[in-house]
This record gives sequence, C-alpha cells and structure tokens, in this order.
Amino acid sequence: MVEKPYQWPDGAKLEEHSKRKHKILREYFSRYLTVRCQLPQQEKFRLAIVEGFAGAGKYSCGAPGSPLIFLEELKAAVERFNIYRSANGLKPLEIECLLILNDASLQAIEILKTHVAPLLAEVRQHHPKLHISVEYRSDEFETAYPGIKQSLQQGRFRNVVFNLDQCGHSRVNRSTLIDIMRSYPSAEIFYTFAIESLLAFLRAKEPTALASQLAAIDLSEADLKNLEGGMNKKTWLGVAEKLVFGAFWSCAPFVSPFSINNPDGWRYWLIHFANSYRARQWYNDILHANSSFQAHYGRSGLDMLSYDPTHDSGALYLFDMSGRASAKDQLTADIPRLVSEFGDAIEVGTFYESIYNATPAHTDDIHSAIIDNPDLEVITEAGGERRKANTIIASDVIRIKTQRSFFPMFSIPPKPRS
Repeated sequence: MVEKPYQWPDGAKLEEHSKRKHKILREYFSRYLTVRCQLPQQEKFRLAIVEGFAGAGKYSCGAPGSPLIFLEELKAAVERFNIYRSANGLKPLEIECLLILNDASLQAIEILKTHVAPLLAEVRQHHPKLHISVEYRSDEFETAYPGIKQSLQQGRFRNVVFNLDQCGHSRVNRSTLIDIMRSYPSAEIFYTFAIESLLAFLRAKEPTALASQLAAIDLSEADLKNLEGGMNKKTWLGVAEKLVFGAFWSCAPFVSPFSINNPDGWRYWLIHFANSYRARQWYNDILHANSSFQAHYGRSGLDMLSYDPTHDSGALYLFDMSGRASAKDQLTADIPRLVSEFGDAIEVGTFYESIYNATPAHTDDIHSAIIDNPDLEVITEAGGERRKANTIIASDVIRIKTQRSFFPMFSIPPKPRS
C-alpha cells in the first residue's frame, strides 16, 4: 500500500475512518479525565500527551484534528470539574499538561502552531486552573522518540497518553511501543495503521512469524493474498484480527485489536494499549456507546479470539444491542467455567484482570451475566450478597454456588475434532 501524504496547506480531507477514530478518542479522553480526577481530596492532576503524527490541526471541512481535540477536552473538563466542586464546597482542581506535538512535516507543524495559538490564549485568559506547556518537534517519530522520552522523564510524568496515528505501519517499531508501556505506570497508546502495510511488513521482516500465525488458523499465504481483495468479508476480519493480536499482544498487558468499521472494508486498525484493566474496561464501554464504529468477528464472550475459521461459524460484533445480546448468552456459560478454573471463587478484581484482554463485552453485560447466573453468587467483603449488577466492585468475590443448576464443577473436555 502506497502512503499518500496529506496536503495540509490545501486542507487535508477528513476520511471516514479518521472521523470515527476522532469521535472515539474524544469521548474516551473525556472519560479518562473524569475518572482520573474524581477524588474529592485531589487538587492537582498531571499528565502528558504525545502526538507522534500531529498533522496541521484542522481538515479542509474545518473539523479539528486530534491535537485540538485534546485541548478542547482539557478546557471542557477543567470547567466542568470546577463548577461541580464549587457547588459542593470542594477546593478547585488544577490540571497540568505537557503537550508534545511532533510531525515529520515541518510545514504541517507551522500550520498547526497557528491553530493551537488561539486555544492556548483562551486557556490563559479564561481557564487559570489549566496549565498547558507545548513542545513542537518535527522529525520522524522513531528519531524524535528519544528526545520525547527525555522530556517526559525530566517532567516526572506518570500519566502519559500517546496518539500514534500513522498512515501505514512501519513508522513505529514494536520495541518502541513496548518501551512506552513499560516506562510509565499509567501509559496508554492509541495506535492506528493500515492492515495492508502490516501484512507487507510481516512478509518482508518476519516471514516465519507470519507463517506461524497463518498455520495456527489453517490459512496459507495464497489464501491470505486472495482475502486482501475482499476486505469487506467477515471472514477476512476474523483472520486479520488474529494476525493483529499476534503481532502486538506482547506490547502491553491489555491490547484491543479491533478494526475501524468502514463501508469499504476492514482496512484500518485502531488499537488501544493499556497497563490497567480499568482502561480496557472504559474503552470497551466507549465502543458500545459508539456502536458500529469498530468491529470484531468471532466470539463475544470471554474467548473472543478462539474463533477458528476452518471449523466455526463466527459472528460480526459491532458493539451494538444485537452483539450485546449474543455476548450475554456466551457470558452466562463462560463466566462459571472461568471461575471453576481458579477453584470455586475468585475476587472480582482478579476476574477483571483475567478477562479484559479476551472480551469485547460491556461492563454492564458482564455484571448482569454474573448476578443473573443461577450458578454464581457475589459476596461482599462484609460477607453479604450482592443483589444488583451495578453494585459489584473489585473487592467483591464471585463464588460458585454449592447447589448448581446445570454447570458442572469439572467439565469434561470436548472431543478433538476429526
């Protein structure tokens, strides 16, 4: 796939996949700030945002790019938080943010400065509790990264959000993704790429690894080439998702390998990397609030990547009500089975840690599947029993009931396929 550079001076066109990504990014970042700034005792929150491929800030239609989206949401959050705090007798909250904006195009950076300047002026004049420092850089991301890392270390930032929206795939090394996730306790990455570029990279750089992934799903190199002409086929999505997860699962504890759902096929991937199950939990819920924006093909319970295209009939999961109904059905069987693998009980927090790299399900659906399950009960720290799904917390315990309706404690393994 040949990358087409943006023509920023003429106003770059906002493609549908970018539009969808921006809406998810905006809503997730708003939720991120709300959750991270919810403690009444908290009076300051510090974070850094790194735009590896910042662009010029606006598209030809006038829509803001991701650097402006981050700034807009920071302004809105500070205002919202402090109105609430003032009304409830709490001290105001200050947010301190380092915004690092990098793009290989110096021309794009110069245009970006003209779009960022008015927002910074507004912040200084009307939002005294929001402190934003901006660093502009113009280099290939891999070349810029050591200097970016140095700035983050000097500022002692622990909360770091990277937005890496590249045109192709090969501009960010996996070793760099791993370094980001291991260097900062609360790091998160939004990583966008075109699947054709990833396949070309794997063929050239890691043919053995690619062959291994294809063998695991009983697909040949020739089959894969044929699929590239039908990227709007559901079977393609199931195959590609496994390839994507196989390429990136080691980069972070929690990796969401979902494709951007596009009318012309599943060509663009938006991956979210996180160190905490809570971040993946929020991300799943944001996707459900934007149903049809991302897509998954396979199972929707706790083993979303166990789909085998040579034997199974998978289902398209678009994070909509139909998908959620399917997920609830599968969760009803999957959750007791998982608990039994630990014994007969598991703390909810440990349960979350074990599932959120393998499910697209919404939090509410997971909780409902637990509470409504005739074979499970949820016990509080004080020894009481939860009766409502929305009251479940991480310190509770999920326990298999002594009297079970149908779920066997030790299930017989399925016979191998002939």
